[in-house]
Formats: sequence, C-alpha cells, structure tokens
Amino acid sequence: MNLTSYVQDRQLTIALRGEIDHHAAREIMQALSAKIDLYLPLRCILDFRDVTFMDSSGIAVVIHTLRRMNTLQGRLLLQNIPPQPYKVLRAAGIEKITEIREECNR
Repeated sequence: MNLTSYVQDRQLTIALRGEIDHHAAREIMQALSAKIDLYLPLRCILDFRDVTFMDSSGIAVVIHTLRRMNTLQGRLLLQNIPPQPYKVLRAAGIEKITEIREECNR
C-alpha cells in the first residue's frame, strides 16, 4: 500500500493506493496517524481513487482515522471511492458517521 499526502490550509489530503486488507491495514493506520500527528489538520480527506480492493479492514482504517480526527475536533471526508470499496463502506453504514463525497465510476 502506497499513500501520497499533501497539506494546504490545515487540510490534509491522503491518496490511498492498492489493496486495503488485513495485511496492509496496520501499516496504513500507522502512516495515517503519523501524518495527522505531524500536520494536526482541521480536515482530513481520504481519497480512495486508486484503491483496487478493500475488505472489512478498510472499515477499521476509516474508524481509526475518524477517531484520531475527533480527538483534534476535526473532520474526516472520504472521496472518490470505487464501486467495490464503496459497497464495503456502505454495508458498514460509514455514511452515517462521516461524509462521503462522490463515488468513482469505474
């Protein structure tokens, strides 16, 4: 799993790539926490555009990031989610606890 990030005006955008499964989830959560701790953003955007597969471990990644942002009194936004990860997130009811912006049409 590779990720790319950039910060502008206390908004941290993190583009996730590859598969989010139980093998990658711990590493992803550690990387996300490190980025959030470094930049202390008011808003964190997770961009799923290049995520090729996600299982329930992806839900743990989102919840972990949401909890970290809540401790900073910040917001989490998910965007550009391809159909397969979108189904996993919808099945978990993620849209009830954080904002989802536009699903990718792949």
